[in-house]
Amino acid sequence: MRGLKGKKAIVTGAGSGIGKAIALRLGEEGLTVGVFDINKDAAGETAKAIEAAGGKAVAVAADITDYAAVVAAVKEFEGAAGPTDVLVNNAGWDTPIPFLKTDEAFWKKVVGINWFGPLHVTHAVAQGLAERKAGRIINIASDAGRVGSSGEVVYSGCKGATIAFGKALARELARSNVTINTICPGPTDTPAMSAFVGTGEQGQKIRDAMVKGVPLGRIGVAEDYPGLVAFFASDDAAFITGQTISVSGGLTMHG
Repeated sequence: MRGLKGKKAIVTGAGSGIGKAIALRLGEEGLTVGVFDINKDAAGETAKAIEAAGGKAVAVAADITDYAAVVAAVKEFEGAAGPTDVLVNNAGWDTPIPFLKTDEAFWKKVVGINWFGPLHVTHAVAQGLAERKAGRIINIASDAGRVGSSGEVVYSGCKGATIAFGKALARELARSNVTINTICPGPTDTPAMSAFVGTGEQGQKIRDAMVKGVPLGRIGVAEDYPGLVAFFASDDAAFITGQTISVSGGLTMHG
């Protein structure tokens, strides 16, 4: 895609799942990728895969729930690669529990990763983007934030907040030529999904029910999302900002 080669991108939660797929694709497009993950070994494996394919990557251990740690991680990446051009807020976490059975400790963990995490990383990166009068921010939210998801009440709230945050910040940073857009995956076959639905017969029943609800007849895979991320990061999307797009096989349809 146009205008990507030679740029620098940070992808959070890039040690596995959707984040890893996004990092690999951006590496293929010629960006130097900051592979941010709380698990540095996993980040290192993704970085090695990017480099094995001929790309450039820097693995960085990053706890996105800690603002000071995020600032240090961004400084580490930019010290090695140069100023950031693209930020992909992908990292997330949840486990299915009915809201009335949750407690404050659980809320704080979900909110810390899924809401404060993007706030921390965006604040640390967007200041430089605004100063340089150029940049792209792509948030990976969830259709749970658009329509709600039973058993994921706090997570849904965080993703809904991320969607609104992206729209509001897009207005604030538009005059600085920084665009912000949000991608909402539907149910996706990742390690996180396996942990979510469980294994065995019960887990398969949940997966089958998900598939039945998707018009295209399957749940997503990690590779369904990087193309749209690359597009939003490219010059082809220079006049698009503040938008939210579901990638869910038609499970949700907005317009």
